[in-house]
Amino acid sequence: MRPLIEVMESDSIAIFGASQDPTKPGAMLLKVLRETEYQGRVAGINPKGGEVHGFPLYKNLDEVPFQIELAVMLIPPPLIPQAAAECARNGVKGIVITAEGFKESGEEGNKYQNEIAEILKSSGMRGFGPNTLGIVNTESGLTTSYFSDDRMLVRGHIGFAAQSGIFVGALLRYLSSFEKLHISKGIGLGNKVDVDECDAMRYFAKDAQTRTIGLYLEDVRDGRKFIESAKSTSRQKPVLLLKGGRTALGARATASHTASLAVDDAILEGALRQTGIVRVEGIDEMIGSLMGFEWMPLPRGDKLAIVTFSGAQAIMSVDAAVRNGLGMAKFTPETSKSLSSVISTETKALNPIDIYPDMNKHGFEKTNTEILKALFKDEGVNGILFIVMGGADMTQFNPLLDVIRSNRSKPIFVSMMGTREDEKQSFDFMMRNRVPCFKFPELAVKTFANMWQYASWLKSM
Repeated sequence: MRPLIEVMESDSIAIFGASQDPTKPGAMLLKVLRETEYQGRVAGINPKGGEVHGFPLYKNLDEVPFQIELAVMLIPPPLIPQAAAECARNGVKGIVITAEGFKESGEEGNKYQNEIAEILKSSGMRGFGPNTLGIVNTESGLTTSYFSDDRMLVRGHIGFAAQSGIFVGALLRYLSSFEKLHISKGIGLGNKVDVDECDAMRYFAKDAQTRTIGLYLEDVRDGRKFIESAKSTSRQKPVLLLKGGRTALGARATASHTASLAVDDAILEGALRQTGIVRVEGIDEMIGSLMGFEWMPLPRGDKLAIVTFSGAQAIMSVDAAVRNGLGMAKFTPETSKSLSSVISTETKALNPIDIYPDMNKHGFEKTNTEILKALFKDEGVNGILFIVMGGADMTQFNPLLDVIRSNRSKPIFVSMMGTREDEKQSFDFMMRNRVPCFKFPELAVKTFANMWQYASWLKSM
C-alpha cells in the first residue's frame, strides 16, 4: 500500500458528485477549496459535465487534463466500487468515501465495502472511510470536508484522527474557535476500509508539524498491531485517546455507526497502560490536555502547588489531586520565607496558598508574582495551579506572564471564574499567551495528572 504521506500531501483533487447545484456537498466542497485558496489543482466529476464555482466539471477521470492524486467520493454507495476502480486505473493515490450505507447498514452495504477493499488492496491505493469527511492538511491547505473554513486551516501542531463521519469535522471546527489551539493534520477513519488508527499514529509520529496526537476511536481491530504502533508513537509524541462505546449500550450504538465491534474496556485499559497512551474521559478533558501538552513542559514529578482566592475550590482541587494519584508539594524553608513577604498568616502560606486577604494589602500583581517566583525556584514543586477570579482588566496578569515566560521548567495552569463575558475575555487572553485556562480547577488537576502519567511512562522506558 502507498505511504500515507503521499496522499496527505496530494496536490490535485477530483470531486466525484460535483453537482451544479450549489447546495449539494460536491459543490460546497469546491466552494470551500476556492475560498480557502488550496494551491493544488481541482477537478469536479459529473457525468453531465458543466461548471460550478468557476471549476469545470468533467464527465470522468479520463477527461481531466492533469494527473489526479486524491479523489473524494460524494456519490451513493452503489456507484463507489466502479468509481474506485476508475481511480485505480488512473493512478490515483487515495480516495475519501464520505457516504454512509456500507458495512454498518447490512449485507448489501457490506458487499460494497468488501468490493472497495479488494480494489484498494490490489492497486495499493489508500482509502479513508466510508462514513467520513476525510482529511485536512493545514500545511498545504488541503481539505476534503465541505464543512471546512479558513479557521480550520490555520496551521497548528495537533494531529487528530477520529473514527466518525462528521465528528472529525465538527471537533476540528470547535478546536479552531480556540485561540492558538490548531491542528496540523486531521484524518477521518470512518468504517476503516483501509486506513486505521495504526496508520494514522505512524503517520503523525513522522510528521514534523505534529507535536501532540488526539484520537477518537470506537474499536480497535488488531490489538497487537495497535499496541506496537501506540508504543512506537508514544515514545516520540504524546497520544491522547477518547474511546467511545465503553458501555454495553454504547458498544451497540457503535455497531450501527461505523460497524465497530465491541472491545472489552478492562482489556483495553490494561493494553493502554503498556503503550503510554493517555486516556481521556470526554471532549473537555481532551481539549484541556491538548492545551497542557502543547503549551507547557512535562512535569518532573507529581507534586502540585495550589494558589487560590477560594478555599472551597482549593479543597476540591486537593481532592481531585488525591483521586488522580498526585501529591501535594511541601515547601522548603526558603520558599516559606519568600512567601511570608506577601502572606502574613503562616497557615495561609501552606499548600494550598490562600492569597486572601493579603492580596488587598500588597495588590494582585505583587502578591502573585512573588508567590510564582518562589514556587518556580522550589525543586519540590512540579506543577502550579492558580485559582483566580476572571475579570475585565487582564493587564494585571502581564507581570505573571513575564515570570512564566522566563521560567519554563514546570507546567502552570490557571482556573478562572467570573461572569460569562469576563470568562470568555479571560480565556481568550490566557490562550493567546499559551497558558492552559480552565473554568473549574478539577479539570486543570486532571490535565496535570495526564501529563505526569505520560512523563512517568517515558521515564520508565
